[in-house]
Amino acid sequence: MTELSSLVTPIFDIARIAGEAILTIYEQDFKTTTKIDGSPVTEADLASHDILVRALEELLPGVPVLSEESEDIPFKDRSKWSIYWLIDPLDGTKEFLKRSNEFTVNVALIEANRPILGLVYTPVLNRFHWGFQNGGAWRTQNGKQRRIRTLEYEGGPACIAASRSHGQRRLAGYLKSFQLTEGDYDLQLMGSAVKICMVADGSSHLYPRFGPTGEWDTAAADIILHEAGGQILQHNMQKLEYNKRSLINPSFFACCSGTYDWSALLKNDLLTAHKIE
Repeated sequence: MTELSSLVTPIFDIARIAGEAILTIYEQDFKTTTKIDGSPVTEADLASHDILVRALEELLPGVPVLSEESEDIPFKDRSKWSIYWLIDPLDGTKEFLKRSNEFTVNVALIEANRPILGLVYTPVLNRFHWGFQNGGAWRTQNGKQRRIRTLEYEGGPACIAASRSHGQRRLAGYLKSFQLTEGDYDLQLMGSAVKICMVADGSSHLYPRFGPTGEWDTAAADIILHEAGGQILQHNMQKLEYNKRSLINPSFFACCSGTYDWSALLKNDLLTAHKIE
């Protein structure tokens, strides 16, 4: 297997090229269609997909690529993969449609059903969050690079990142429970994998996700957060698994370092009325 550190520069270049294609379409009128699950897909999603798949197949010949836009690869085939690329060519399509800056290109390398390398590129901001197994987590923006670490949390007021578009009712119940238990919080609403990266770089303590996501939404940011000292945990406090029969993640917490049990707030009676999972 190629040294992970040697893949960083090529992945930067590949993600940047995909980002340039996205931004070209972003600045124009573009076509949007709707997938079977009701989610939107644009010309930019497809252009980025084509660039990433072609380049990654050339970078590591023989290593499969699984993309949000090619998720119909049968499990009987995927289950034989020991290593593969997992990508979201345009994470945050809804934010892209709103012309916000909160959409990303996500690239992860998965081995033994866990991410070992990940990069999240925010094209509008020319910002990269990246990391790899035992190599630390980093943030690079406009040529300036710094190593990142999560905050540490043991209780009290917190900064909480949350989705703009999903799970609002269940989030409200959780936040009420938090407020009664720990006090005030600063809520930061964002789109895409940026939210997990905010926990990784110390901008937030927690991103609680209520509702489904795709494995491609989380994989790249998962290893970045892990290398920064945090983790993504299901509500049963187990790590996410990748290349499952279903490519849909359960609800989870992306949390900073510390011993605080974020799942304990799920047991509050206030949450029952909101049908928190």
